[in-house]
Amino acid sequence: MPPAFFQHARTDGFLPLEAYGVLGDGRTVALVGADGSIDWWCVPNMDSPPLFDRLLDPEEGGYFLLEAEKLLSVERVYRDASNVLQTTFHTATGVAQVTESLNSGSAGRLPWEELARRVDGLEGTVTFHVHFRPGRQADKVNPYVSGAEVQRVFHVGRVLGVFLCSNGVVIDKETDAGLRGKFFVEPGDREVLAIIAGRDEPLVVPSISDIDARVDISDAEWRRWSEDVRFTGPRRDALVRHALSLKLLLYSPTGAIAAAGTTSLPERIGGDKNYDYRFAWVRDAGYTIKAFLRIGAMAEAKAAFTWLIARLRESEGDLFYTLRGDAPPDVEEVTIRGYRDSRPVVIGNRVTGQHQHGVFGDILETAARFVKGGNVLDAETAATLSALADRCAESWRLPDSGIWELPEPRHYTMSKESAWQALARAVDLADGGHLPTTCRDRWARERDRIGHWVGEHCWSTAKDAFVFFPGSDQLDASLALAVRFGFDGHERLRRTMVAIDRELAHGPFHYRYSSARGQEGCFLACTFWMAEAWQLLGDHAKAEATLDGVLAGLAGGPGTLAEMVDGDTGAWLGNLPQGLSHLAAVHAIVTVAGGEL
Repeated sequence: MPPAFFQHARTDGFLPLEAYGVLGDGRTVALVGADGSIDWWCVPNMDSPPLFDRLLDPEEGGYFLLEAEKLLSVERVYRDASNVLQTTFHTATGVAQVTESLNSGSAGRLPWEELARRVDGLEGTVTFHVHFRPGRQADKVNPYVSGAEVQRVFHVGRVLGVFLCSNGVVIDKETDAGLRGKFFVEPGDREVLAIIAGRDEPLVVPSISDIDARVDISDAEWRRWSEDVRFTGPRRDALVRHALSLKLLLYSPTGAIAAAGTTSLPERIGGDKNYDYRFAWVRDAGYTIKAFLRIGAMAEAKAAFTWLIARLRESEGDLFYTLRGDAPPDVEEVTIRGYRDSRPVVIGNRVTGQHQHGVFGDILETAARFVKGGNVLDAETAATLSALADRCAESWRLPDSGIWELPEPRHYTMSKESAWQALARAVDLADGGHLPTTCRDRWARERDRIGHWVGEHCWSTAKDAFVFFPGSDQLDASLALAVRFGFDGHERLRRTMVAIDRELAHGPFHYRYSSARGQEGCFLACTFWMAEAWQLLGDHAKAEATLDGVLAGLAGGPGTLAEMVDGDTGAWLGNLPQGLSHLAAVHAIVTVAGGEL
């Protein structure tokens, strides 16, 4: 991808979300601002308390800043086919490049967190000021330094960390609250700064030279993974970038897939739709597994599918889990400022206890894709899937909270179509010998009853489209997914897509549903779903235009995506990196290129 250029100035303490790059190591992610400030990093896991939280608390939050003197402009790009980030600072006195990585080793993820920042001089002389301040987690902890003889050791609650730097970095102030320092680089100079951290564990303290070398090792490992991505069609570079972002959200200790790497980033500036997405949703995991399968990332798909089936076997079909597979915690509000004064800031998510029929379709569609790729289901997994199909056949007539997790249960059209999808895939799996056939005929009858019910109750002649729910005059952009499901033939779905473009489009983007306009930004996944739907409906030109439009509209960032975008200003909204945005992009790119579902 070409470099992205940014204005480095903050507004009232905040950077725009599109100014952040994301680092990751299969366990956690860090958000690096275009001004050189790491403003979000939870240690050691994505859902741990943050070590750096300036993203949500600009005055008091923790951060790690490399501030270039006399800064003129910033150029950012990920290394080719890698999650190692390079930022070039152009100043009045010279040019320097910062290369950053959450390091891994040649044998995979390290048993500690290793955040590396390499600074190389390119032209002239560039002076950097170093600011390191661990966060206080809304005053729940009070950081302090200990009296280690050589290393700069700090403690933040149960996190133990070491700040390391090469000899040219001069630290001139060090207190319990953090440290400050300064260095400069000229052509041929290199300075390296790093943080080693862990929670409730002793730490290995590597040498600076080892940390520096692992930046390149990490880069090589990312590139090796990217080389195995099975796609040779148009927009391969874009697809690899989105696949790499999905890879950042795979929690390698368990195989869970986080919905996003942050909490409480608003869907509308100043609004209260601020959620914690550092959990594994069944819906998102199912879609991501299918995306990994489509690009040949079999190890990731298998790990995530195994984790997901185990959770379903142990529960009653919950919507989401912690990354370790436990029940999510109760929602807790945190008394801090919030991103651009958007509150509440929360830990946990309020959708616990909701029901969504979409869970049935998501899982059985994932299983169908898994076996279509030549893979095999074990007996326990087959039994779990059969029980899921039975529950779907039993309960599809009930109202639910829908794909958008809305507070008022209704007979959402998309939910019914997801139930249809679940039973259609269950029949296919039974016919292929992958599931027991005992209830196969019942599944087929209920599938057909759902199709008849949707056709009778959810079609609006006034809108010439399937509507949000029976009796509604609203449209729902998620109905674009019904084309992929194979629901209802093409004609009424095509007319529904025309209506969605007419009423929910905003420039190159789309709102989730009619009443979302003015309440939140445009939902990126919806536009990627629309591109895919147009391709499957046979309108390749429309699919190409839709896909090119959304990709061009998102070209301002370094490559990772948020959940939403303000259709008027282009500003990003919602948590990031957002898995649903990236996996929808992967599916759209493959499908528009003519890839098999």
